[in-house]
Amino acid sequence: MYGLAGAAAHRVLLIIAVLGLLGAALWFVLPVANGEFAMNAQEVHNTSERIDLPQPVRESTVSIEEALEKRRSVRDFTQEAVSLEALGQLLWAAQGITSDAGKRTAPSAGATYPLEIYVVVERVDGLDAGIYHYVPDTHALVQSATGRFARDLQEAALDQGFIGEAPINLVVAAEFQRTQNRYGARGERYVYMEAGHATQNVYLQCQSLELEAVVVGAFTDQQVKAVTELPEPQQPLYIMPVGKSDGS
Repeated sequence: MYGLAGAAAHRVLLIIAVLGLLGAALWFVLPVANGEFAMNAQEVHNTSERIDLPQPVRESTVSIEEALEKRRSVRDFTQEAVSLEALGQLLWAAQGITSDAGKRTAPSAGATYPLEIYVVVERVDGLDAGIYHYVPDTHALVQSATGRFARDLQEAALDQGFIGEAPINLVVAAEFQRTQNRYGARGERYVYMEAGHATQNVYLQCQSLELEAVVVGAFTDQQVKAVTELPEPQQPLYIMPVGKSDGS
């Protein structure tokens, strides 16, 4: 009787071992929701070519008072391309790092930094058309898509033609949970405030670069997310076309 029980136990252990090996094999073969897909997305992001931007300048001949006086919302743009230096300066103005402690150009409630800045590029000297994500820590861009998407973005924004005409469109998105984890429901308000701070910085920076801009909030969220392929936790808050104007 003891020998039979021992044999049965041995068989059970063998079956468990085989099932364990099968499970391990399936883990590498089959896609796993929120597992393998998430890992693959991270790998794609990490292996994307990083484009280092020119270092931002911190002095100009345009005073803050002059920039405030000249700031306007402009909705007509020429076909002239934006320089890579100007694009880098605009992104630094929006969310650039300004201290060793990681402080940024725009204030953030509790330094939670919920904003993410994307650029839909049509015409930038030395840069392919496509969609890029700004990485403040390294003052660099990571390209997420190649091609011309300004017209798609225009359609997502109630077909406002100047969006399709602009050489670049900044898309300001936010991951609300970063701020709400600390401040609860009121954190939502702080995120919207921060988006205003960042875009006003861009408005003012445009004046020293002889560029014009306008903030746009009239768009269909899901369409903008689809065009820019925003990660699920992020929501679009602003589209900001920027470029040269006939009057600039």
